[in-house]
Amino acid sequence: MSQKVLVTGGAGFIGSHCVVELIEAGFHPVVIDNFSNAVKADGEGEDVPESIRRIEKLLKTSIEFHKLDLLDKPDLEKLFEKHSFSAVVHFAGLKAVGESVEQPLRYYRVNLTGTMNLLEVMQAHNVHNLVFSSSATVYGDPQYLPIDEKHPVGGCTNPYGKTKFFIEEMIKDQCKAEKDWNAVLLRYFNPIGAHKSGEIGEDPQGIPNNLLPYVAQVAIGRRKHLSVFGNDYDTVDGTGVRDYIHVVDLAKGHIAALMKLKENCGCKVYNLGTGKGYSVLQMVKAMEKASGKNIKYEIAPRRDGDIASCYAEPTLAEKELGWKADFELERMCEDLWRWQSNNPTGFSKTAAS
Repeated sequence: MSQKVLVTGGAGFIGSHCVVELIEAGFHPVVIDNFSNAVKADGEGEDVPESIRRIEKLLKTSIEFHKLDLLDKPDLEKLFEKHSFSAVVHFAGLKAVGESVEQPLRYYRVNLTGTMNLLEVMQAHNVHNLVFSSSATVYGDPQYLPIDEKHPVGGCTNPYGKTKFFIEEMIKDQCKAEKDWNAVLLRYFNPIGAHKSGEIGEDPQGIPNNLLPYVAQVAIGRRKHLSVFGNDYDTVDGTGVRDYIHVVDLAKGHIAALMKLKENCGCKVYNLGTGKGYSVLQMVKAMEKASGKNIKYEIAPRRDGDIASCYAEPTLAEKELGWKADFELERMCEDLWRWQSNNPTGFSKTAAS
């Protein structure tokens, strides 16, 4: 029997790509999502996300899906009573930096309470293996580059980052208190790209919060131009530098993390990134090359909470998980463009404005 793994937020961008890798690695994913960042499949009698429906077609399989919100603890209890999970991969949560600054209480309620419910239900049902989708935002403004796992955390510049930091602390404390718990906390840098089939990818609801989906929407003609926030940073061309990682590489990092849990590893933390930084304007050029389109941009003032440069020192993951990013920038942009050009309005037939 293949091991059952609960995937929270499994219909979203990273979650859906992880579901593909789980199935291909021989796991049996059970997916829950509340549709806060997923699109319902057309013509389905029940609530099934389009991303999950497409994965089923792609891999010629069926996936158990439940519409479920982690704030609904009784429903979560029922699910754990029905299944015996070997591990949980936890993606579910709100994730827009700017929105978190405007709506901090909502972010704390959804991300912290949802995770607390999950941990309590896991504890009650003797499920003690967890992979958590964390973020490089826990490092705040970098004190040195590249950022390794020993870099201080907690000096977060926005509520979204703080929720990731607080959740990490909750999980670490739980692993300390209960010695049979194992958790791997994965600090992502900037996931981009899409599955090579062009069938699943990032489909932001409303105005994209991340650079690359926005650039792709300008290239496809959905948006007039890109606003580049600040061109006076101390970087190669004055624009912000980030570490971009292909979403499939990132998803494979979760499979490596699940394997690590089998060693009864306690609580471990790993960066998932490439170790290379690219500026906003370098990313625009790379997407122009991949799409063959001219991408208009305008320089705008810096945004609050933004930092000049942030990129990973990813060697610990290679050493301890046997994982490293395979795909180069060109491939990330080609796969993103294939997804965007095959799906000009994302998973829906009409675009979210």
